[in-house]
Amino acid sequence: VQLQASGGGLVQAGGSLRLSCLVSGRTYTFSRSAMAWFRQAPGKEREFVAAISRSATVVDYTDSVKGRFTISRDNEKKMVYMQMNGLKPEDTAVYYCAADENALIFSIPRTMNSYDYWGQGTQVTVSS
Repeated sequence: VQLQASGGGLVQAGGSLRLSCLVSGRTYTFSRSAMAWFRQAPGKEREFVAAISRSATVVDYTDSVKGRFTISRDNEKKMVYMQMNGLKPEDTAVYYCAADENALIFSIPRTMNSYDYWGQGTQVTVSS
């Protein structure tokens, strides 16, 4: 199973970016997976950002991004997205997508060890 994140870049404060994550694997059932985005800023621990349940019926966000970020998914394309608006310098980090294989239908964990597969990360830099 491979997760390939893309869409990061350099943006000014107040700007927007859309992250994408493609999941591939012959025997992998994307529609059974909860998906999440985490981020890691320099010198800090990796932290939860957002998660979405298998059928996109439940979403969760860390408080600092609520109202600015939107997570979504396309099960046919095996993609998960995160639209990031109103970006702030404190959003600067490497963003990672993660998959919780065979998750319960409404499960959207916030803990890193709940996720089975991780992407390589995409850098988001927000200048002030």
